[in-house]
Amino acid sequence: MSNLFCKSQDNDSTVFVVDDDASIRYAVSNLLRSAGMHVVAFSTPAEFVNHPKSGGASCLVLDVRLHGVSGLDFQRQLVESNEKIPIIFISGYADIEMSVMAMKAGAVDFLAKPFRDQNLLDAVSVALQTDLKRREVERQILNLHTNYQSLTVREAQVMALAVKGLMNKQIASQMNLSEVTIKGYRSRVMKKMHAKSFAELVRMAVAISENRACVKPMTYMPRRSP
Repeated sequence: MSNLFCKSQDNDSTVFVVDDDASIRYAVSNLLRSAGMHVVAFSTPAEFVNHPKSGGASCLVLDVRLHGVSGLDFQRQLVESNEKIPIIFISGYADIEMSVMAMKAGAVDFLAKPFRDQNLLDAVSVALQTDLKRREVERQILNLHTNYQSLTVREAQVMALAVKGLMNKQIASQMNLSEVTIKGYRSRVMKKMHAKSFAELVRMAVAISENRACVKPMTYMPRRSP
């Protein structure tokens, strides 16, 4: 068993298998379970879509040729619905064009049947670790947004000007506040954002700008009253 899988196993990971061939579905599921993986198998994409998903890392082992919607069409549907689960394709009828299409659309791997057991295990391990890392990044971004939303309007304004490189005196002038007041705001910003250094605060501001959803606008307003 690879080290990659051992890392993701701690996060209640699940491998989903979709294949309309019962014998292949059984063989793939048994192989993955023999490596200690939690597996849930389906005969159709619809069954997979309707199955409740846990919050742990996951990946999808998907046959290319299915009755009804093809595996490639289903991959496209998942992408369009913003479903980010990593996909490993398996197929007994693979060609280069088909595999290129799948990989361009974000597939982790494309395995032609018959494939070596270890190749599938390695691909699944990589897929689970990929999903684990993605979920961790999303968690960090959510925490960053939560911290940013805890700032008052004034604190957000001071942060916006500070990360642009303005000194306290310059910020005070633009906001019509005292320099001592600006220092207090900057201190509270550092504390609320859990920034260990100003350089880290700048990196946080960049991340906020790149993920603009649900955050206060980083602007400033002149003070209207003492």
